[in-house]
Amino acid sequence: MIGLLNVASLALGLIAWILPVVNLMRQDKANHRHWAAFSIISLGACAVSLYFQIYYNYHLVKIEDWSALMDTTGAVVFASTVLLVVTILLNAITLVVYRRKTG
Repeated sequence: MIGLLNVASLALGLIAWILPVVNLMRQDKANHRHWAAFSIISLGACAVSLYFQIYYNYHLVKIEDWSALMDTTGAVVFASTVLLVVTILLNAITLVVYRRKTG
């Protein structure tokens, strides 16, 4: 069951990226009231994805699997950084685009 944390983390990370892209693709539509909700859900998915990775690392510490921690920590840090930066950038772009539309 713990192994599903990585799969769920990946799925939520993809959701965190897909939602702002969907927001940007439908910017030309007349009905764009829900862009803020999409951005909040995107940021929430990113946060839960990162939480799952932290919890998985906690599990590895708890079972004292030091070799797994040493092997994967660098990749987890890199992937988490990329996920966070890209999610923030996509949502910032969405904010700028929709602010211009309403302003």
